[in-house]
Amino acid sequence: MVRAANLPMFYSPRNQKMNPYAKLRLALPRLLTLDRQLEDVKINQGRILAELGRDKATTSLSDHEFKVFSQWGEDGILQHLTRHVHIENKTFIEFGVEDFFESNCRFLMMKDMWQGFVIDGSEKNLDRMRSSYFYWRYQLQGRCAFITRDNVAALLDESGFDKEVGILSVDVDGVDWFLLNALEAWRAAIVIVEYNGMFGGKHPVTVPYDASFYRTRAHHSNIYYGASLMAFDSLLRSRGYALVGVNGMGSNAFFVRRDLLQSAIREVSVENSFRPTWFREGRDASGQLTFRSASSLGRDIAELPLVNTLSGASMRLGDVLEAPVSTS
Repeated sequence: MVRAANLPMFYSPRNQKMNPYAKLRLALPRLLTLDRQLEDVKINQGRILAELGRDKATTSLSDHEFKVFSQWGEDGILQHLTRHVHIENKTFIEFGVEDFFESNCRFLMMKDMWQGFVIDGSEKNLDRMRSSYFYWRYQLQGRCAFITRDNVAALLDESGFDKEVGILSVDVDGVDWFLLNALEAWRAAIVIVEYNGMFGGKHPVTVPYDASFYRTRAHHSNIYYGASLMAFDSLLRSRGYALVGVNGMGSNAFFVRRDLLQSAIREVSVENSFRPTWFREGRDASGQLTFRSASSLGRDIAELPLVNTLSGASMRLGDVLEAPVSTS
């Protein structure tokens, strides 16, 4: 028997006959309150995990992973990096964030009071962020724009931040290498990039530049986008950065300015740190996930073009796959 005391606050015998939409309107304020309380619990759990990891003996950056608001374990990695790297300006710029509910820097903002500037191409996503409970509580700015290599520097200037920003996070699932290449004047302490593990760990390659690039239109598989870890490493190395590790899922790489390296934050080579992408995001022509292996997917996209970021030479994706595949 269900007792009245155990029922949600929006329940009453009178609203038993209400249609489902009316009941939902009654329930929504309560559900939103519960959601915020759950987020408070997550933040407090993250604080505990960050403290527990303070003196943790590790062999790789991914050993520090934990998730609060990041997609994978980036929250824990950033807690480790920001604890040891001297950062003058506690500011971050993150683009490709959608509505920012899941992002690399949101935990830093809410736990450590960082200031942020985020960019996304969807006004609907930005409206959802601006209407969130956390938008008014913290120093966060949002800008709606489709980012290209021609406008990215001007967009970042709108942040009003010093160019020695604390963290720059680049993840647009497209021509990311070209966007980062256009930001030579920005000197972030930490740079986070999403690399495409399908492109392997031996070649500095990217998809060709297209100002209107959209990964699903580029190929229905949804895995033809971005650049290799080697391409990002060669670019950032030339600008005074050191690769310090990648996440366990083989998607995000972390770079620190060489003048900020510490004994606890050491440079690693692409050869020793590269991890192929672990998750299976490939799709068929109807848009459904296929759950196929990377080598199997490679047969579908082997003829697609890539560009060597050092030489400028044109290549095909089949030339850089770790296990070469036949198109027959």
